[in-house]
Amino acid sequence: MLRRLRGDIAGNTLAIMAIALVPLLFIAGSAVDTARLYMVKTRLQQACDAGALAGRRFMVSTNATTLDATATTQANAFFANNFKAGLFGAKAISFTPSKTGDNQVAGTASATVPMTLTAMMGFGDQTLTVACEARYDVADTDILFVLDTTGSMACLSSETEGCNQPVYTYTRPTIAGAPGYGGTTGYAVQEKTGSKIAGLRSAVLNFYDTLAAAVDPATHLRYGFVPYTSTVNAGYAVTALSTSYIVDSWTYNSRALAGDANNGASSSTTYSNKNQGQCNAYAGRSPATGFSASGAATVTTASWTPANGSTPSSCVVTAQPVKPNWTYRKVNLDTSQFKLGTAVTDPTKITGATSRWQGCIEERDTTATGSFDYSSLPPDLDPDLVPTNDTTRWRPMWPDVVYYRGEYSSLTYSGNSSNPFGDGTSPYALDYFTPLTAHQNIAYGWVSCGKPVQRLKVMTRQDVSDYVNATDFVPQGGTYHDTGMIWGTRLLSPTGLFATDTSAWPGRNPPKRYIVFMTDGDMAPSMCLYGMYGIENYDQRVTSNGFHSGCSDSSQQANHYARFLAACAAAKARNISVFIVGFGQTLTSQLQSCASPGQAFYAADNTALNAAFQTIAKRVAMLRLTR
Repeated sequence: MLRRLRGDIAGNTLAIMAIALVPLLFIAGSAVDTARLYMVKTRLQQACDAGALAGRRFMVSTNATTLDATATTQANAFFANNFKAGLFGAKAISFTPSKTGDNQVAGTASATVPMTLTAMMGFGDQTLTVACEARYDVADTDILFVLDTTGSMACLSSETEGCNQPVYTYTRPTIAGAPGYGGTTGYAVQEKTGSKIAGLRSAVLNFYDTLAAAVDPATHLRYGFVPYTSTVNAGYAVTALSTSYIVDSWTYNSRALAGDANNGASSSTTYSNKNQGQCNAYAGRSPATGFSASGAATVTTASWTPANGSTPSSCVVTAQPVKPNWTYRKVNLDTSQFKLGTAVTDPTKITGATSRWQGCIEERDTTATGSFDYSSLPPDLDPDLVPTNDTTRWRPMWPDVVYYRGEYSSLTYSGNSSNPFGDGTSPYALDYFTPLTAHQNIAYGWVSCGKPVQRLKVMTRQDVSDYVNATDFVPQGGTYHDTGMIWGTRLLSPTGLFATDTSAWPGRNPPKRYIVFMTDGDMAPSMCLYGMYGIENYDQRVTSNGFHSGCSDSSQQANHYARFLAACAAAKARNISVFIVGFGQTLTSQLQSCASPGQAFYAADNTALNAAFQTIAKRVAMLRLTR
């Protein structure tokens, strides 16, 4: 029987299975509890990350070593929302956010997970701990503000049709590298309290503060500014590189002296018993050459009649008052000293007046068209083109020598003004000229020359404040978006004339590059205005439809927008990200097309403008996890 039992294997499987259940139960329990631990730790890490990100988002940058109450509250709230109590039976859940030494937010989170099947094997509760850290990730960054500083910026955001503010004068501050600028008299539109330009100043400073609070000590930031109207004051920024980039002579819509014109009735005096020599001595001119300060002169002629019998000789002396007679036409003038900021004699005046270049420029050669091949742009739209001849060089704006002449290509005219003779004072007179010293020119936007651009550089908050709060950061002139974008792209291009300004820091990757373009109005070009493309009625650099007595042309705005979009395309082709802000200005299709995807904003008032600038600053300073 024992031998039979020893050989009987019936029921062995059941016994083996009973014995195997113990390790199988352990393996299954381990798998289940390990999966639970993995899930809990993953959710715990996600919740820690969310809490750290929220804490960093709401953190107030102060000198305190501990995290402020608002940031702590938000961090805990986001953690709690992402890790619900009782998840997989977790207990003793904790999260502790903290402020790091480099002004970021760190956190630690833990949770205790009770075991299930493995508890039967003697395994106790498991405590999981994770760490997290969040920071604003700001790579080395270059930011160029292209800002509309036209006359309408003096108004309130609620005033969409202008506000008819008066013009006032100010003294331009001294600026290094701009010898013809400081100490001269500037003209601007008087700002209203709460004006749009006041809101702009505040928004720029808040942008700076937002970004400054986000960066870590290793981050490099550079700022630049391009205030624009119908032109840009960029001349001295160019000459800082080379005065050879500015022409030595340029043809202006000006005038040249064509001799004397009668100025009223003549008067005659007769002298008797004078010989011919004595009579001829009365003839002459006073002053001998030129004119008095008022533009007056007197030409005296003498007519001698010899004695005849009992009739004595006679000498009739005629005095004819005269004034300048001018030929209004294109005149080539020497700019070799003018472009240096040197005070030069104004060749179009008779008073000996001097003139100094304040830095605004006429653009180099272009094509009068409404469409461009972006792969082959004309000189004015090519941000990287190095000047080599007068076609590619810039020209100094010289309002003091520029005159209107109506529809004529050339006209000889003595004028109808008497102070001084020959200089008109009406914008509709043939001899009206465009100096920056004439109030009405600024008030009507016929000419402007604003604050010089600021090339990219490291700027402190005080530097930025000094720039936007300077006496010359003021509203004036008309709206030409293309002028601002052309120079914004030119100053920020990594492959152009100013490449050294935006080059990578030693041992660092190339910086991210941004243009923040703000405007409060639609493009408003005029055929009569003197700006970056001369007087378009005469120069036909943007349109070629001939003279327009009404100062407007159906194709002019479209052609300027084409230039604007070409400059935008050139910026984006150089990996420059473009933000567009329409300040009380509808975002036209052109403005939206100029912006990089998702980066066009509308701001209805000063508060909204500040919010838009804050949003842009936060996008530049991308929030990210670092641990």
